[in-house]
Amino acid sequence: MLSRYATNAMMRAALAAVVAIGLLAAPYVVRGQAPAGGHRVGIIHMSGYHHVVADGLRQGLRELGLEEGKHLVLDVREIKGDPKLAEEAARDLERGRVEVIYAVTSQIALAAKRGTVQTPIVFYVGVDPVVLGLVESLAKPGGRLTGVHGLSRDVTAKRLAVLKEMIPRLHRVVTVYNPGDAVSRENAQSARDAARQLSVQIVERHVGSLEELRVNLQNLKSREVDAYFHMPGALATSEALRIIEAMRNRKIPTMFHEQSLVAQGAVASYGISYHEIGRLSAKHVQRILAGSQPKDLPVENYDKVGLALNLRAAREIGLAIPPSLRLQAERVVE
Repeated sequence: MLSRYATNAMMRAALAAVVAIGLLAAPYVVRGQAPAGGHRVGIIHMSGYHHVVADGLRQGLRELGLEEGKHLVLDVREIKGDPKLAEEAARDLERGRVEVIYAVTSQIALAAKRGTVQTPIVFYVGVDPVVLGLVESLAKPGGRLTGVHGLSRDVTAKRLAVLKEMIPRLHRVVTVYNPGDAVSRENAQSARDAARQLSVQIVERHVGSLEELRVNLQNLKSREVDAYFHMPGALATSEALRIIEAMRNRKIPTMFHEQSLVAQGAVASYGISYHEIGRLSAKHVQRILAGSQPKDLPVENYDKVGLALNLRAAREIGLAIPPSLRLQAERVVE
């Protein structure tokens, strides 16, 4: 017969196992505990680099007098590789009575809209939100969604032209993207049009899952292409750091769409700042928490773009960046 102490130990072990299984089965990461009497804000984004947008939102809310843990809780749902889980996350946040949901990327915003009935949603999207069906118009959203529209597609051609200026011998560039993502699809078409003008061949690798992305990166040969050209989209951008590391190991120059990625090892970027988009989004969140309706808050266009360079990363792979580009850069990592 087991002793009372042995029985208790077995019960504690069984309970720990149940908790561990529950954590392993969770489809997304959940963080946040509400302060007494504080606001509750839900955030949904893909895993990986999209957390930069959420960090910008935190800063923007602090600047508006809303400090996390003191005035509000940010209940973060980090989707692990599958945008379809965003709908479930949004539904769960609505059941938890959050006052507003912040959705990062077009896929997440659409899923959050499908998964909820009444919760206001603030989004960041890279595709026209009217075309996506998120709002009736930019000036008068007309529903329970509003947010920030980043003009990522509009600078795709310029980004490729900058890459060509950085590498005059550029002939073949590789890109990985999910053709099921509207943002990626539109960017790919813009890149093809620009590539024809620049006499550059784009080697497209279509990936619909994290595993497909990993396989494509593993199979890429160093001499197969002259550079990597990033197509903004939920899947590829969430794995930006993995892509940067894979290209660095193969000594392949990289051109991304988001400025702060150069601090993470990308050779160059031409485009927007995710952190600033999150910071800008805080105004919409704050106004909704104060009682405004999304239908009355115009969608804001964010069109500030700039060039960022990582000279150290360039030297490591033997690439000399032309002085003319160095003078154009807003941000340089030495």
